[in-house]
Amino acid sequence: MKNKVLIVEDSSVILKILKHISKQSLDLEPIFATSMAEAQTLYQKHKEELFAGIIDLALPDAPNGELVNYLLEENFPVVVLTGSYNEERRASLVKQGVVDYVVKESRYSYRYAINMINRLFKNQKIEVLVVEDSKQYRKHIVRLLVAHKYKVFEAENGIQAMDVIKHHPNIMMVITDYDMPEMDGFELVQAIRRQHEKSNMIIIGLSGEDGGLLSIKFIKNGADDFLNKPFQQEEFYCRITNNIESLEQLHKIQDQANRDYLTSLYNRRYLCEQGEILLKHAKDTNTELAVASINLDFFKSLNEEYGHEAGDEVIRFFAQEMESILGRFLVARTGGVEFSLVVPGLANEKVISLVDGFKQHIAGKIIDVNEEDILRISFSAGVTNIKLNNINEMLNAADEHLQRAKEAGRNMVTGDE
Repeated sequence: MKNKVLIVEDSSVILKILKHISKQSLDLEPIFATSMAEAQTLYQKHKEELFAGIIDLALPDAPNGELVNYLLEENFPVVVLTGSYNEERRASLVKQGVVDYVVKESRYSYRYAINMINRLFKNQKIEVLVVEDSKQYRKHIVRLLVAHKYKVFEAENGIQAMDVIKHHPNIMMVITDYDMPEMDGFELVQAIRRQHEKSNMIIIGLSGEDGGLLSIKFIKNGADDFLNKPFQQEEFYCRITNNIESLEQLHKIQDQANRDYLTSLYNRRYLCEQGEILLKHAKDTNTELAVASINLDFFKSLNEEYGHEAGDEVIRFFAQEMESILGRFLVARTGGVEFSLVVPGLANEKVISLVDGFKQHIAGKIIDVNEEDILRISFSAGVTNIKLNNINEMLNAADEHLQRAKEAGRNMVTGDE
């Protein structure tokens, strides 16, 4: 796995700053060098593990960018650090294919370079669709995106684009030209927005035609941004990155709203929203759907004897174990010591066996609640596969099974009779 970054800088002061920022912010493992000779040795040694590099343009044994040229010839992604701005040199390096060109002006410059590496690493999971009828311009845009590690799909017109989106539902961004045969850019934007909200997919319009009205029309039809052709490479990357990071931030906020504050499991609202989708699919396809209600046994006594902090620690521990063992299904904390599980595709007896296996796993665990006390816990659960009118009714039915388990002595799992 490529999970290391080569950082080359001969200034001891700047290298110290880069090491500090890397420790704070870099998502990968840094490898440091101070010369071209040392960097080449490290590159050859760790070649299969190295993802990208932050490289000083002028080194004692490579004053004219020889190391940058060497790494670019190896098709190795490079963020260049330089002590001064030179437009001719910048243009040449950009043309050669460097990821970015960063002037060493302040601490922010080094943080920017580190964040750029993090961005490249995240980009590997991001799917982008380029829609452009000009093969030459389409290939140019694809090349720019691939250089920044995006996973890229192509289409020549809007009709092809909609088919690509249908078969690749994880596409996060669409970059589309305006003037195309069969379905132009405006029509494509409208077609996409009928199926995908702005919170799910970014659209950036492109056009070589003059006039500001085109960009206004694109955005009013549902696009997020617009670029005139031809564009500067750095402007293209800035627009792409800003839009991607804005959507990521929105998704992060949405995810936080869907999570329980204490355990980070999903909350009841999210479970009900997603559960309704799973229930509808199970009814439409005539397949199984199980809902389980789980409740920790004798938790009130535990809280009274050991205190609320110990109680919170037990809840967090149980949630972590539940996520670890059952996380492939929809897991949520739906109350104080109440947890729920939605399992598509398995019959009632199989889900009972699954939950019972988890119960045995929990029984074998010891929880350190403080320096002196250790605990063992158990739970009771109810499971139903009867597809009722909505997910709340199924949760209620599972709760009734749970109540039977409690009345029968706790520490057991009951299901549909």
